[in-house]
Amino acid sequence: MLLGLGDAAHIRVRVEAGYDLIPANRELAGAEIELVNLPHREGRLRAAFERIGGDYDFILIDCPPSLSLLTVNAFAAAEQVLIPMQCEYYALEGLSALTATIEQVRDAVNPSLRIEGILRTMYDPRNNLSSEVSAQLLEHFGDTVFRTVIPRNVRLAEAPSFGRPALLHDKDSRGALAYLALAGEMIRREEEATAAAAAPATAEMPQ
Repeated sequence: MLLGLGDAAHIRVRVEAGYDLIPANRELAGAEIELVNLPHREGRLRAAFERIGGDYDFILIDCPPSLSLLTVNAFAAAEQVLIPMQCEYYALEGLSALTATIEQVRDAVNPSLRIEGILRTMYDPRNNLSSEVSAQLLEHFGDTVFRTVIPRNVRLAEAPSFGRPALLHDKDSRGALAYLALAGEMIRREEEATAAAAAPATAEMPQ
């Protein structure tokens, strides 16, 4: 439960894929009601992660598809936001509200927060609507949109019913390969950002 994450080191579990997981439970449904009356309510998750953050290179927070206090906690704890989005018009309309919320959290709580990228998911190239929304995303957000596209894929959809990550369920499926490509693209972006940040300092070094 979110309110008990102060002891996050003791509730994480190692899963078959080789990474650690802090699972949710039914009590999470009532966490938002409890958080409302607590001091520093938007920083509870960040405080919990400060205890274990040094153990990992990356921590991924899976958020509910709503702009709730739980999502704000995730934004307050995160450095980057990856926005998965279906190429549909309602999702496109919701994107503007999400980006506005991210800006508000950045201004009020977490100045280091930024959008890492927008990921097109459940993409079907045979669907004209998908292609139109994808084109609008690229027009308005440019390089913020990942080049990698996650397709509609039966093997991806059935993996949760087997309780396994897609890469273990069927590592050769189109969906699993797409997520591997996404990981590679994210790593390249991180390396390029690090190199760009170091470039001015290198240029100023005496010869």
